[in-house]
Amino acid sequence: MSERLAVVGAGQMGNGIAHTAALHGVPVTLIDVSRDVLDRARKTIANNLERQVKKGTATAQARDAALAAISTATDLGAAAEASLVVEAASEDAALKFRIFTDLDLATPPTTILASNTSSISITDIAARTGRPDRVIGMHFMNPVPVMKLVEVIRGLATSDATTATVTALATRLGKTPVEVTDYPGFVSNRVLMPMINEAAYCVMEGVGTPQAVDTVMTLGMNHPMGPLALADLIGLDTCVSVLDVLRRGLGDPKYRACPLLRKYVAAGWLGRKTKRGFYTYD
Repeated sequence: MSERLAVVGAGQMGNGIAHTAALHGVPVTLIDVSRDVLDRARKTIANNLERQVKKGTATAQARDAALAAISTATDLGAAAEASLVVEAASEDAALKFRIFTDLDLATPPTTILASNTSSISITDIAARTGRPDRVIGMHFMNPVPVMKLVEVIRGLATSDATTATVTALATRLGKTPVEVTDYPGFVSNRVLMPMINEAAYCVMEGVGTPQAVDTVMTLGMNHPMGPLALADLIGLDTCVSVLDVLRRGLGDPKYRACPLLRKYVAAGWLGRKTKRGFYTYD
């Protein structure tokens, strides 16, 4: 079991992973190139922990212990102290390849390197390192402190021992790990993104408003959240990136991103993080 976890990327997913690990007694080093992003992440984690205390899902003692278990750094060298690193940077292949190349140099050869990617090939990522047997996908769902699933994605060379270690860690963090094969979009996004894309086409073609589409899916299909509200939560830019990976990787035009999705991304309407997507947010 990992004695210390390092999380690279302090955005929405990264701070959620750090929050969850610290709350379950795993010390975490949260790494980002921006000190401002790290400061905002600590504030977000503190606010979310306080919300859990008020709801009665965490004690004040657990909150304080979790905050004390999180350290921050702006240099990847800080990952050298961890036995497992989770990369949670933006869903951009070139960026992830660069991070893994650097992590391979910055950490001992025994360190497991995991990616929180939602669609990019683990085999491709692992090829940027000298330890492909110790590279794996650890795809958390958003919001991390709430959602129970972790997709555990084995690359072509990922070892049984690496898979067992990551599966055990996910379980320790209160998650349900599900092992899947390295294939474009894995399971979660290969199923989810076409639904989101089709919902966007329904809006673009005037079949229904975003509210109508989401209401049909929540009340008619018993989904806890409509696909367009979920797209706003994920980030419309991330949705387009994943659809592009699916189209390239599987070679099927059915994964072509809806032009309305691309238009919103071009306009900077990325969803909740920019206060506007299919819906507007205060």
